[in-house]
Amino acid sequence: AMKLQSPQFQALFTPGLRSVAELFEKKNYELRIAGGAVRDLLSGMTPQDVDFATTATPAEMKEMFTSAGVRLINNKGEKHGTITARLHEQNFEITTLRIDVVTDGRHAEVEFTTDWEKDAERRDLTVNSMFLGLDGMLYDFFNGYEDLKNKRIRFVGKASERIQEDYLRILRYFRFYGRISEKPGDHEPSTLQAIKENAKGLAGISGERIWMELKKILLGNHVNHLVQLMYELDIAQYIGLPLDGNLEEFARVTKNIQNLCPKPMTVLTALFKVKDDVTNLDLRLKISKEEKNLGLFLVKHRQELTKAMGPEPLKPYQDFIMDSREANTNSKIYELLKYQGEEHLLREIQQWTVPSFPVSGHDLRKMGVSSGKEIGTALQQLRDEWKKSGYHMDKEELLSCLKKL
Repeated sequence: AMKLQSPQFQALFTPGLRSVAELFEKKNYELRIAGGAVRDLLSGMTPQDVDFATTATPAEMKEMFTSAGVRLINNKGEKHGTITARLHEQNFEITTLRIDVVTDGRHAEVEFTTDWEKDAERRDLTVNSMFLGLDGMLYDFFNGYEDLKNKRIRFVGKASERIQEDYLRILRYFRFYGRISEKPGDHEPSTLQAIKENAKGLAGISGERIWMELKKILLGNHVNHLVQLMYELDIAQYIGLPLDGNLEEFARVTKNIQNLCPKPMTVLTALFKVKDDVTNLDLRLKISKEEKNLGLFLVKHRQELTKAMGPEPLKPYQDFIMDSREANTNSKIYELLKYQGEEHLLREIQQWTVPSFPVSGHDLRKMGVSSGKEIGTALQQLRDEWKKSGYHMDKEELLSCLKKL
């Protein structure tokens, strides 16, 4: 048996958790850390959020917390067996062990149990199916710890059964593969077969759930391998990706953007050939307006808006920003430079501040230009001169230029 006593594990024992543990112990209910937090702790990481599992039913927990004067946060988890208690400024999400009775590929109806193995059995991947006692004892029914050490991603039990309980698990498989596996292509053939046979089930999953998983895949490791695999296994068409995605471009761009922290949409746009591909993705996944605009921007400008030859490679990008009348053009240009793999230009432009045009209509009136129309024309001509100078000309130079014009 394995007992964990790492500093990350010790750090979980806040005053809040100590009080929670005491209450459960007093009532003889078992309480353990569950799922992703166990995986993180075993990998030596501090978990983002910690979920707990218990043998106590929701009713028993409510009774116990209420009589101890603990505040319960009303959330919709109760019918799945989750109670959220707030102690010492900290929320604790605690879920009763459960068995899925009926599943329709999206939701499950559950009944409660006190059997830890039965609860582990309905979880998706072996690395997510472990429990950790508050004494550090590991409860691992499906060799999750072995798989984690060997960086292997496997479904609990039969892959096809797990997938049919919730088809989104296909994408969760890819996401965790990109997070944990060391090299691409290290899949069990039977798992890939089960994914291929069940890919169609993704058609019934909501766009929002798919997009949440897909974004994490796009920012993880092995993204080129995983997206190619989505095409090989016939998944792409059910999650809003174009049937004839540009996989060569995708391979090229995923090399470009390593270490540049792109937005998920920047990576994904490499698959798109035309702007309809962005529109279709939006119809299926309900992406945000900002994401959609970024996709359309990249499809439109990725080919012709490139660095200038000669001493001022940044000039086309700077001109574009200066001419743009839209908000957040800067951040779109940053994403374009990542897409193009222009790392040093990206650093330069991030340090560049957009200069402000030094001449106003007021200055021209002082010089005796009176009609509004003439002022408009003159300002445009001066803007062009200023742009040609690389935005270096100051007010004096520009006004003397006006005399010449």
